[in-house]
Amino acid sequence: MPQLLLEIFSEEIPARMQQGAARDLERIVSDRLKAAGLTWDALTTYAGPRRLTLVIDGLPAATPDREEEVKGPKASAPEQALEGFLRKTGLTRDQLTERDGVLYAVLSSKGRATTDLVAETVDQVIRAFPWPKSMRWGSGTLRWVRPIKRILCLFDGKVVPFEIDGIPSDAITEGHRFLGSGQLLKVSDFVDYRTQLEREFVLIDVADRKLRILEQARAACAARGLVLVDDDGLLDEVAGLAEWPTPILGDMDPQFLALPPEVVRLSMKVHQKYFAVRSSPPSGGSTREAGEGGTPQLAPNFLVVANVEATDGGQALAAGNSRVLSARLNDARFFWDEDQKVGFDAWNEKLKGVTFHAKLGTLAERVERIAALAREIAPLVGADADQAETAARLCKADLASGMVGEFPELQGIMGGYYARLLSAPPSSASRPLPPEGGDRTDQSSPLGGGGPPRLFARWWRGLAAHAVSPHSPAMDAPRKTQDRARDLRRNLTLPEVLLWQALRRRGLCGARFRRQHPIGPYILDFYCDTARLAVEIDGSSHDTPDQARHDARRTDWLNRRGVAVLRIPARDVLTDLAGVLEEIGLRLKA
Repeated sequence: MPQLLLEIFSEEIPARMQQGAARDLERIVSDRLKAAGLTWDALTTYAGPRRLTLVIDGLPAATPDREEEVKGPKASAPEQALEGFLRKTGLTRDQLTERDGVLYAVLSSKGRATTDLVAETVDQVIRAFPWPKSMRWGSGTLRWVRPIKRILCLFDGKVVPFEIDGIPSDAITEGHRFLGSGQLLKVSDFVDYRTQLEREFVLIDVADRKLRILEQARAACAARGLVLVDDDGLLDEVAGLAEWPTPILGDMDPQFLALPPEVVRLSMKVHQKYFAVRSSPPSGGSTREAGEGGTPQLAPNFLVVANVEATDGGQALAAGNSRVLSARLNDARFFWDEDQKVGFDAWNEKLKGVTFHAKLGTLAERVERIAALAREIAPLVGADADQAETAARLCKADLASGMVGEFPELQGIMGGYYARLLSAPPSSASRPLPPEGGDRTDQSSPLGGGGPPRLFARWWRGLAAHAVSPHSPAMDAPRKTQDRARDLRRNLTLPEVLLWQALRRRGLCGARFRRQHPIGPYILDFYCDTARLAVEIDGSSHDTPDQARHDARRTDWLNRRGVAVLRIPARDVLTDLAGVLEEIGLRLKA
């Protein structure tokens, strides 16, 4: 059966948006094609720095003929209701059938050519694509994450003709910006497309780019007796920065290893997108960088992933990146030295001027509550009450330090280092808990015990914030939820756009709907204040068991707060918008 190949070629797409865009492209296109009655054998999407690609195998040449029965008004309904139903269906009264006192219309439609449906679908997908951020360019009205250069669209080896905002479809793509030949590449199908791009130094599959990075990076490190520090998050990001990733091992000034290893790694990762490198561990040793108990420390090297294959083996690139890294680490060393001149007393004093929550006071007041709870809980887990209270009074102080101001991710970790340097009690300086939402590999307990102390500590860390006040931030719509709702309002999906326009036109029952409205921890697609009704549009992902359980919990949470939930499949909005509006109207009247 025929194959559909679509490539949207643009300027560089931010790495953090690529995989989400690939999932959105798959979801939107599949929902649209399913709504038209099409099936296929396989659908795959790919995302890279300059292109989004979709390939569908086994797509039929036309949609099937369809026959649909539409429920109308009762046979005894007023004449105006009957006339409206006839206008909507395009039929006459004689063509309606009556069953149990209700009129029905049978609508028949001939199948459409898949090429016509694809052209229409691509136009709608591009115009309504849910990018977190998008832009306009030139004099056109089209919005995309970066300016679109060309659109490749082939069905059964032939170009699907259409034009979007002056950009015509064709069978042409381009290779690597620097390493490629610079010639336009004419392709006939996906195999030819992928083969030609690989010859032009482009790997379209992110898994292939990750594999190339890891293999070459580990080989470069092994050649000098080093070990790459694995970082899956950084690997995901750099795989989205280069179409032909080429790892290069560089050197840095060994004096920077006097800084805490977390500072060095974070500066490399956040500012420069470099991988850290360790010396080879002893036989049977660990690969962590703690530097204690025989564990290897960081090596004075880094690994950068370039988007070119340099003729000098990357020496100039490595030297240039080394200079940039030195500037970053010099800043970190400045904060490290200056913080040691200040100390915990001055930092705790600064916390008196930092608001934790408008209804809960300052961070200094929060520390007092944590200290009181720590003293009460410590005996229950076999810890020393005085040491627990001391640790609690130090646990937030480093928020006022220069290093944490530059690297907020290190809050708590830097407090441990400063506590050791400034002669705090050893138990108080133990490696702290990760900050809320943090991701730390070290799980040692700040109370000197094993698992139970840590569980209690995690519990009272949140409890201490709210135990003395009836005003909990969790009871209000969090600011992050509100910001997320605002972003979603700017990037609606096609079913949401269609339903939102229809709701605004109809003004059902005088009700006023809000779109992407936050209630507590949830964002509702459409919410009616007057009727306390939430209308949720469910895509294909809601068919999975995990998502179904999540939806059930969400619905139960809303029901307990007096909000009725009406769930509507996205395909129903696309195929039977009138029926969806009728169902919403009935729920509003109930």
